[in-house]
Amino acid sequence: MMIGVAVVGAGHWGPHLIRNFNDHLSSHTLWVVDQAETRRKAIDERFPSVSVTANVDDALNDDRVDAVVIATPTSTHSGLVKQALEANKHVLVEKPITNSLDDAAELCRLAEASERVLMVGHVFLFNPAIRAAKDYIDKGELGELKYLSMTRTNLGPVRTDVNAAWDLASHDISIANYWLGDTPDSVSASGGSWLNPGVHDVVFTTLRYPDDIMVNIEASWLNPRKRRLISVIGAERMLTVDDMDLNEPLRLYDKGVVGAASEVTDTFAGFRSQIREGEVLIPHVTTGEPLRAECDAFLARIRGEEGTLSNGRAGADVVAVLEAMDRSIANDGAQQEVEKVK
Repeated sequence: MMIGVAVVGAGHWGPHLIRNFNDHLSSHTLWVVDQAETRRKAIDERFPSVSVTANVDDALNDDRVDAVVIATPTSTHSGLVKQALEANKHVLVEKPITNSLDDAAELCRLAEASERVLMVGHVFLFNPAIRAAKDYIDKGELGELKYLSMTRTNLGPVRTDVNAAWDLASHDISIANYWLGDTPDSVSASGGSWLNPGVHDVVFTTLRYPDDIMVNIEASWLNPRKRRLISVIGAERMLTVDDMDLNEPLRLYDKGVVGAASEVTDTFAGFRSQIREGEVLIPHVTTGEPLRAECDAFLARIRGEEGTLSNGRAGADVVAVLEAMDRSIANDGAQQEVEKVK
């Protein structure tokens, strides 16, 4: 079954999506839609077999197009996804699914009613190190989970339509939801705007999940160092995922404090004696392109194969957290409940 694909948006991420679907054994890119003439010209030169247009209706009205892939600014997602679903197309939309929980829930209901696939491009869920860490967590290798620390910083890219949380922390929220198999009950957050008034360049947030698990996230596009580091702290062991380490992204630490907190001595030497320093395991993680795996999963679902990872509902769950973060920032960091997707 050869699946015809139209890609809407040929900016930073679009060409990677065009390439993946165009080079795939079970799909080909038929249309690319973009408003910018310079981008259309560049796509025409790089992918001569692909039709280019500035009008999304050209692609939606083509009966050969089975699926639409949307890689446009977040503020445009809701309208474009709805158009594609109403045209009876399957949809893969870049994260976040929309900038509104109400809109996200409506799109999920529309996809379910029309029996179309709706998938969100939370690409880190298809990262081999993230998947391997999920196995360790699910098998109880770390013991009872205590907290997660997640850092995602870089100098840019600076957005104007969404803040750093919607752009960057959305990755980490999707990972935390995936690893913990749940969504947070509440959120507290604070942010700072220095480059564009009203658009937060830096956001610090704490998510509180069931079972008293805490997740702390730093998201910033105003930082000299590019960091994608996650630490997972369990009662028995700990692990880290460093996406910047291409050779050894996952490490498992046999470390901890021996004895109850009340038994910890108040001298430095005494405290050191109660720290368990075991081995550091560096598991082999198969390399691969997460975006390719994401595209494979989207095509597999169109063919009728089972799969729920990064579906529309999971994408809406992330938006629910992001909206709660915005409310908390607007209320000086006050804790906010996270709405449940209906």
